[in-house]
Amino acid sequence: MEKLISYHGGVPQVAPSMREVPLSESTEALAFAEGLFSGKFDIVILLTGVGTRTLADVIATKYSREKFTEALGSVTIVARGPKPVAALREMGLKPHVLVPEPNTWRDILATIDSELSIEGKRIAVQEYGISNIELLDGLRKRGALVTPVPVYRWALPEDLTPLRNAIRSIAEGQIDISLFTSSQQVHHVIQVANMEGLEETLRDGFMRVAIGSIGPTTTETLREMGLSADYEPNNTKMGNLVREMARSGEALVHKKRTAREHGVDTNRWRRVDMIWAPPGQDTAAITRDST
Repeated sequence: MEKLISYHGGVPQVAPSMREVPLSESTEALAFAEGLFSGKFDIVILLTGVGTRTLADVIATKYSREKFTEALGSVTIVARGPKPVAALREMGLKPHVLVPEPNTWRDILATIDSELSIEGKRIAVQEYGISNIELLDGLRKRGALVTPVPVYRWALPEDLTPLRNAIRSIAEGQIDISLFTSSQQVHHVIQVANMEGLEETLRDGFMRVAIGSIGPTTTETLREMGLSADYEPNNTKMGNLVREMARSGEALVHKKRTAREHGVDTNRWRRVDMIWAPPGQDTAAITRDST
């Protein structure tokens, strides 16, 4: 990507954000499997489709898929939306409780309150990316014994210095365009910003930055993390993303910063149409479409 950005006239600041982890090293997932097999859980909450599949893949490195499927089917399964449901369907399972859209942690707790009694129950929560502290705390306040089960194929890089520097550059307004080529990058950027105590300033910085997303899955993850992709190419290839952002990036940055100056939360917009004032007048009409 660095060469592509330079070729199109940009000044790259590339920050590695991921390190591949062998599935067999996901010790938390394997410990969860052992607990599930021995009857130590009453309820399993599945938060993501990719996390559910990865969990099954990790456990399959040591145990048969049939054994895991049978054990999972013996407990109460709570699925956060259609993607975990699809992953369960591939395993021949159905959730006992389905959390409706928009599938936030508040929706999970509200659904559980209406359909289950969890006081004293042993609950495992499948996580993929950043741990949802509000959800875990909410379950514990209801009397549940909660075990988070982090699942990942990708870990943070061993040297976080380049990523920390990039986060600070965005937070300090030194970056015009930010490109994301995977959902896990989004999770890791927010995770490291949180670790550094910079999450709020980073989010403020993103309101002045044109965000490019490689494709629909990454765009959805950005939205789930409270950010908006300002551009997504029709063809999910890195070259297309860089080329099109080189063409339209300047206009997107100007549009986004002008919108922010007019009080628009550009981390949550979907589309902004701007009617520019005549030359010499420093005003613009902004209409927002949140659909």
